[in-house]
Amino acid sequence: MDIRKVKKLIELLEESGIAEIEIKEGEESVRISRYPPGGAHGAPVMHYAAPVAAPMAAPVAAAAAVSAPVAARNDHTVTAPMVGTYYSAATPGAKAFVDIGSEVNVGDTLCIIEAMKMMNQIESDKAGKVTAVLVKNGEPVEFGQPLFIIE
Repeated sequence: MDIRKVKKLIELLEESGIAEIEIKEGEESVRISRYPPGGAHGAPVMHYAAPVAAPMAAPVAAAAAVSAPVAARNDHTVTAPMVGTYYSAATPGAKAFVDIGSEVNVGDTLCIIEAMKMMNQIESDKAGKVTAVLVKNGEPVEFGQPLFIIE
């Protein structure tokens, strides 16, 4: 893998606030993590892997699931279907699509996630009352990260 690509990935990681990124090119893969496996915070750490027989696990999704607040039995967690930037409203300064206490129906827009300059409306897949908004406007989100809890 080209060292210039690796350096660019490190720069993107530092600028974006994403905790970890993994890229595969053919049989080569590189994983760059903001934090070393021991949990100490510091400079990005790069793990280079030779060709692998089995696909590597996705620790980002597992970490997001572990850090999510514990929901009650009848609560439904809406998670991010993609990596991007979370927006609570259609335009800056506009009223948020939903707030805590908002009643939503299936298909109602909850938020927008911007990914690669595309604005993707995230819709509710369950009717109910929004009991928690777990992300702040303008924050980066990762795939599988909890966004809302609907009761």
